[in-house]
Amino acid sequence: MNINSKFTVGSEEGISDLIRLIDSSVYTLHKGLVPEEDIKKYIENNIDPRKMINDLNNLSNQMIITYADDRPAGYSIIKSGNSHPSLPEGKRATEISFVILPEFDSEETRQSLWKKSRSAASFTDIIWINMMTHDPLLEFFKGLGFRVAADAVAGPFELPSHILQLEIG
Repeated sequence: MNINSKFTVGSEEGISDLIRLIDSSVYTLHKGLVPEEDIKKYIENNIDPRKMINDLNNLSNQMIITYADDRPAGYSIIKSGNSHPSLPEGKRATEISFVILPEFDSEETRQSLWKKSRSAASFTDIIWINMMTHDPLLEFFKGLGFRVAADAVAGPFELPSHILQLEIG
């Protein structure tokens, strides 16, 4: 499988790929924990392409999409300047979102998306992510050196999560 992670702008194609990834990941990550009807309603009512374009046009944000044989397999959104109360004060913090669809989840896909994301956040002191406790990528991040900074809730259904942080340098 040919894996390629690349920076993507808020173009029609980039947003279309992102929406497909978000729709699928929201469904997959919440299936069995939240009624299916609630998941479908959330996707229909809250995935707004205009808002995504505006978010991606913010110069503090970057998006990376990973493709497996030219099919969208995962994404990372890097938001510089975003902090969290559980993180040390006085340090530059960068929040990331990191999603890989289960059908494409492999060490190669994870590493490709992580390496590109990590290089995009090289200017920061701390990279952090709010990751649900049942997310299959949780152990991957712990293996990279992320540690739990706080317990929290995440996602549209406020499910248990951890604020994970990785101090850079």
